[in-house]
Amino acid sequence: MLKKNINKPWGYEHLIEINKNFMFKKLFMKKNHRCSLQYHNKKTEFVFVLKGKLRVVIKKNKKFKNIILKANDNILIKKKTIHRMEALSDCTYLEASTPEINDVIRLEDDYRRVL
Repeated sequence: MLKKNINKPWGYEHLIEINKNFMFKKLFMKKNHRCSLQYHNKKTEFVFVLKGKLRVVIKKNKKFKNIILKANDNILIKKKTIHRMEALSDCTYLEASTPEINDVIRLEDDYRRVL
């Protein structure tokens, strides 16, 4: 079993497993931080909140929709869906996805990472 920590400016990802079929991560996001506004060409993600409050911003029909998730809530984010996660409190969540680890197209980023 693969275990790898990846530090991010908003917290960290703990990569638990990646293989040809799926990827599984545990993520921690600090309060008032958020990931890039992004989408994936191939990757589909399933997010399950363990603790804290997470705002998921999804673009649907040219409009942005805010979805608030708390412990035991979940969401499926399909490929090509523009989205962003933002921690309303310190937040720990799981992400199960298809295995395309580098499939991220950033549209905006608070931390000046490459778009």
